[in-house]
Amino acid sequence: MNPASRRVQRIYLILLLGNTLAASFIWGINTLFLLDAGLSNFEAFAANAFFTAGMVIFEIPTGVVADTVGRKASYLLGTITLSVTTALYWLLWLWQSPFVWWAIVSLLLGLGFTFFSGAVEAWLVDALTSTGYTGSLEAVFGRGLVVTGIAMFAGSVLGGVLAQATNLGVPFLVRAGVLVVMFVYAFVVMKDLGFVPDHSQGPLKATRTVLTESIDHGLKRRSVRYMILSAPFASGVGIYAFYALQPYLLELYGDPSAYSIAGLAAAILSLAQIAGGVLAPRIRTLFAKRTSTVIGASLLSVITLVALGLNSLFWLAIVLLMVWGFVFAVAEPVRQAYLNDMIPSKQRATVLSFDSLFGSLGGVFIQPALGRSADAWGYGTSLVLGGLVELVGIPIMLASRRQHDPADSVRERATPAEASPDTE
Repeated sequence: MNPASRRVQRIYLILLLGNTLAASFIWGINTLFLLDAGLSNFEAFAANAFFTAGMVIFEIPTGVVADTVGRKASYLLGTITLSVTTALYWLLWLWQSPFVWWAIVSLLLGLGFTFFSGAVEAWLVDALTSTGYTGSLEAVFGRGLVVTGIAMFAGSVLGGVLAQATNLGVPFLVRAGVLVVMFVYAFVVMKDLGFVPDHSQGPLKATRTVLTESIDHGLKRRSVRYMILSAPFASGVGIYAFYALQPYLLELYGDPSAYSIAGLAAAILSLAQIAGGVLAPRIRTLFAKRTSTVIGASLLSVITLVALGLNSLFWLAIVLLMVWGFVFAVAEPVRQAYLNDMIPSKQRATVLSFDSLFGSLGGVFIQPALGRSADAWGYGTSLVLGGLVELVGIPIMLASRRQHDPADSVRERATPAEASPDTE
């Protein structure tokens, strides 16, 4: 890797480190925080659903911002929006506010995250291409998972310990502060390499052009479309399981006030993510196609979730949690590389936002439904149901595999232009 590409990767990894550290301060205790604010299980997961609804509503507009104004501008807007809305979340908890306010602020939290989704990944791929990087994208995304895993481990453990030593609101204040620091860092070091905004059209016409071209290179291309359409099932179940495992582990542990144990769930997932990020490029070489890796990991995820739901032993739940986190971490960089190698640069952020949007749609509908099942039958049953829901996405991924896109087989960098389009 040449020095310029190495610098791009270093900036990308620091951005991931800061973002994940900020976010993970509350990941281990978020559900407990909502329940402590007076919400029921249904309301807590409904608040999370409003967060993902915000991502659905704002995903494409913010993706267009990244593809028309710039990736750096989108990132900076995201850090400020998240910092302010996180502080508002703390105020709602402090005031024991009614559910309607949680729904509104959760929507705005979703807006903050949509400025990140697609934009940072598009910035990385464009900048690497601009600096002459020819290596494997899986390797870069795998390193990203390692860094986010380390940040997630540190943040979730510290967040849980901090909450137990003080109260459930302090980690949210720490998160807001870290996001302000990341704004300053990105403002100084980020440059939109390999991407030049098109100012030849007015804002509305430019937005319409990017959306039209993104649909042509995204949803109209069968190999891309099927992979995007599979996202709601794995993402929706994954978001629910991540947060449901916090109170579920406390239930198995037998002490509902052991907040550090709740943080342990996120910490274990982070360690599994580190291992998966390191091994993902190597595991990928065991399969002829990228989709084989992703589909195999999804099948293992389904089996693990069902086993988690049927289990009643705390120590075995920890083992299964590590397996579940590992298979996700193996699949994610391979899936990212597969999609990025099929998308042209000018539409990359918007198409990736389409992918994130469909994943968020799963969270909007699946989270409250599984949350209601947890109220009615318990967390274990809801995890079993979640595994069955994730199973629905596997035939859709198989449909993407059947398109035989060149990006499904490459092991080094391939540009989208080199692939023969399979649009309809």
